[in-house]
Amino acid sequence: MAAIDQSVPNQDLADGRTAAERHAWADAFDSLCRAAAATPLPPEDLFLLATAAYLRGEVTACVDALRRAYEIDVREIRPRRAARAAFWMSFALGNQGEIGQASGWLARAEALLAAEPADCAERGLVLSAYAFRSNAGGDFAQGAALARRAIEIGRRTGDPDVQGLALTQCGGALVKLGQVAAAVPILDEAMLAVVGREISPIAAGTVYCVVISVFSEMAEIRRAQEWTDALTGWLDQHHNMIVFSGRCLVHRAELRQLHGDWPGAVEEAERACRRLSRSPEVISSGGARYQQAEVLRRWGDYVAAEQAYRAAAEWGHELCPGLALLRLAQGDTATARSALRRALGETSDRLRRARLLPAQVEVELAAGDPASARAAAAELATIAEVYGAPALLAQVHYARGAVLLAEGDPAGALTELRSAAHHWRDLDVPYEAARSRVLIAQACRRLGDEDTTALELAAAEAVFTQLGAQPDQARVAALRADPAPSAHGLTPRELQVLRLVATGKTNSAIARELSLSEKTVERHLSNVFTKIGVSSRAAATAYAFQQHLIDQS
Repeated sequence: MAAIDQSVPNQDLADGRTAAERHAWADAFDSLCRAAAATPLPPEDLFLLATAAYLRGEVTACVDALRRAYEIDVREIRPRRAARAAFWMSFALGNQGEIGQASGWLARAEALLAAEPADCAERGLVLSAYAFRSNAGGDFAQGAALARRAIEIGRRTGDPDVQGLALTQCGGALVKLGQVAAAVPILDEAMLAVVGREISPIAAGTVYCVVISVFSEMAEIRRAQEWTDALTGWLDQHHNMIVFSGRCLVHRAELRQLHGDWPGAVEEAERACRRLSRSPEVISSGGARYQQAEVLRRWGDYVAAEQAYRAAAEWGHELCPGLALLRLAQGDTATARSALRRALGETSDRLRRARLLPAQVEVELAAGDPASARAAAAELATIAEVYGAPALLAQVHYARGAVLLAEGDPAGALTELRSAAHHWRDLDVPYEAARSRVLIAQACRRLGDEDTTALELAAAEAVFTQLGAQPDQARVAALRADPAPSAHGLTPRELQVLRLVATGKTNSAIARELSLSEKTVERHLSNVFTKIGVSSRAAATAYAFQQHLIDQS
């Protein structure tokens, strides 16, 4: 925003300017409001009042101050500065959800610049806004093209706000297009402008939050942590700031959960909700409640988790995969399966699908459908190849290992699961590392290695106990209490087929009952014969009764 006139017509204005220089935004807002009530302020001070108002979450006061600055600049024929005021009004109103008014002010900004040079900084701001619109509408190629034009203008004019906003839009669009190698340096450059303190506070906070969100969506945990720490430091220097601080707390809650500080994650999420309730970004409360629900689910407090998921839904936050995994934990596999398939059917966005696919693998295996689980794991692997984030690779190895274990290949599963555990440990994500070790233990048990099984289960149990992950503790306790390998080693689906064979059903009848093809039933039955060492349906039926498998349905 524009430089400040250093003349001092009254004490309130002087105090407001001084407070703004100290980044004391509550004091700046109060003093500048009093100054504006006493005497008309020049555009420079109205811009300053608008900044303080926005950062305090007072969007109406922000827009009012910018409108007054706009009217003065239009009257005094300063089209570029008037266009800048119109841009920031569009920005503030758009973030408030006032899309119609935001579009109108952006159109006014563009009209004011019609006779101005094509590479003026204000035109770069307008282009960055249009890039945002294209990205929000899913036209990422157009968004990247518009943002690149804005970046060029920002670099030629040296305007840090233009550069920061345009770089984030360009980087975000390239990520969606899968051009990660090009996107990451652009996003890092945007953050360097913020770290260098060259950019205005509103643009700086926007860059921080957008870039962190992009890295979080990519599962780039290290970069998300680095820039969240930087945002925290930046917020510490800007006192009494409401906007941006709530979203920062949501990011911190997610990272604390990943790194095993679950009480801290719940506390950060609660603080975020309180802060966001006073902010124009209140819709982000959905993300905070979702993070709380994820921890509560892992703790085994399913009633409280359900309440938190519902609170997240009230703010429009997507509940999958978390709610589906809650249903799975409650034993409602069919509902979990339907929810995930619905969510996956609604999106073609690769990064969104990457958040859903690990849960789908888990749910499909629980439903006795390893073929669907394998397909989900394969799609996840394809996405991970594009983005290359270590956390995505860890999820791929875990998914593959879980599928191989279900399909009766413990040796192949072991290789994948050890890779998953290694990646999670390297990223300092203890819960996922411990989950990997539970499956490693099961693979070792099927291979007859009870010593390693016991060690892996003990290591996993120690982590779950420290985290308070009671459902996982119970699972490990059950595995430790029953050290004998499974008598049959059948997958859930194979066990279903064997039980139906034992009731005398034909392959055709089994196919109809399980909604499978006859060829798939034949394949499952062949696997059953191989695993239990028989060669006929009669022998398989006898085995099922001898092992008391019929009564386990």
